[in-house]
Amino acid sequence: MTRIMVVDDDESILKALRRLLILTPCTIGDTSEKLQVDYFTSPLEALEKARNTAYALVLSDYRMPQMNGVQLLRALREIQPDAARLILSGYADLNGLISAINEAGISRFISKPWNDYELIATLGQVLTLRELTLENQRLADQVRLAAGAISPEEIERKRLEAIEPGITQVTWGPDGSILLDESLLDDYSR
Repeated sequence: MTRIMVVDDDESILKALRRLLILTPCTIGDTSEKLQVDYFTSPLEALEKARNTAYALVLSDYRMPQMNGVQLLRALREIQPDAARLILSGYADLNGLISAINEAGISRFISKPWNDYELIATLGQVLTLRELTLENQRLADQVRLAAGAISPEEIERKRLEAIEPGITQVTWGPDGSILLDESLLDDYSR
């Protein structure tokens, strides 16, 4: 099942999207499936969840009080570079759109109010393109492996990071030990 994230500070927008996405299957490649969707009103909570949960796609509002959509998607790009990123906005801010494309690498801009059919079709198209891109990366890694330009360990690290973001990040203690919880670093150093 494909997991996506939707972030908008307006609860009524999230409710409308929830109703649409619960009822409507999305066509990804040759298959039609229901999306597994996590909804957030807080971009900070969304980022925290993305540190440990893999998402295929993130749809974010552009204007939010804690951070705007470009800032959120830029931070998300660092955590999950393979997640597709889309902006949803009722404002046609050209500079903001250019920033979203250049800084956050968004795939599409969706305007509010949206057309339900076009929104679902867009999600399907972006997710299909993401699958093709990931398959191309996998094949390119196999060629690099055969040429000795990449190690099997690096391929496995990339695979694990795609499934469980942050799993390959290691926090070392001052004595060389591995800390399982970053909050322990403060406790250990006292």
